[in-house]
Amino acid sequence: MKKLVYLLVLSVGFSFAQTTTKEKVKFSAKIENRNSDTLTVFGPNKFKQVIPINKKGVFEASFEVTDGLHQFSDGSESSMMYLRGGDDIKLTLDAKEFDETIVYTGKGSKESNFLAQKALSDEKFEMELEGLLEKDEATFKAALDKKAKEDLAKLESAGLDEKLVSALKPRIVQEGMMLAQYYNQKAAAKKVEGTAAPSFDYENHKGGKTKLEDLRGKYVYIDVWATWCGPCRAEIPHLKKIEEKYHGKNIEFVSISVDVDKDHEKWQKFVTEKQLGGIQLFADKNWMSDFIKAFGINSIPRFLLIDPTGKVVKADAPRPSSPLLVELLDGLVK
Repeated sequence: MKKLVYLLVLSVGFSFAQTTTKEKVKFSAKIENRNSDTLTVFGPNKFKQVIPINKKGVFEASFEVTDGLHQFSDGSESSMMYLRGGDDIKLTLDAKEFDETIVYTGKGSKESNFLAQKALSDEKFEMELEGLLEKDEATFKAALDKKAKEDLAKLESAGLDEKLVSALKPRIVQEGMMLAQYYNQKAAAKKVEGTAAPSFDYENHKGGKTKLEDLRGKYVYIDVWATWCGPCRAEIPHLKKIEEKYHGKNIEFVSISVDVDKDHEKWQKFVTEKQLGGIQLFADKNWMSDFIKAFGINSIPRFLLIDPTGKVVKADAPRPSSPLLVELLDGLVK
């Protein structure tokens, strides 16, 4: 599962108090059950280093960096690490248990190991979020405050590079603020559950237009997305599996693009080339479409579930990648 808090950290950006040195980083990675024959490292100032696997089965390279937070990706999964000129870092992991098996050794590895362990802690907290979202706001806020205090205490006692400590402190505070906003979004969504869903009448990729009323008599699982949205595209393979699992049952799968008008052709090609299933629709005014505004959607992907009578079951439904979606649909769809 891609970690929510990890994504929030990424949204803040990589760079801080930047220092670019001529001294190179030595980096190598040994990955069991790898997903790709290349490994890509991203960093400040649009840095990108593609590392092919060598004959020994190791990803190995030496390159100049801007000191700071970086991200490595094997094409399917990714994680944060900390690089400085002069570091000599060796990474090992098993891609079948990606986050759980990340271990760094060598000069400069302490900071990256800290980030890997924080990612695991964040993922555990995310697993608890669904339960916390059912609690009152005071209880949720208390849990956020407790996590922030624990994270700050670990950060300050770990003996890390002061630049990393200084960079992560405000990020930990911002994580709490963003998760509080996430709670407010969930709380607002719950208020409309059980009410009549607003309608839409949007262009269908296959031709003509489709209204929500056209789908009466079936559950409707709606994916609000855009072609430029990386997290949206990451859900597509999972959505295809969900569509296959419930094929022929009492449910329709609808994807509504909020791409702007100038990207209309891009949307058409994307749907065709990626062989997207379900009902593919194009919102009439992107983010300003009445249906989108009615649900207060200001970030994507966003998923909705409407019942056969047109009432809202979930205004912020589980993602296709979440096991909670199958649990929900199995209890409803026949």
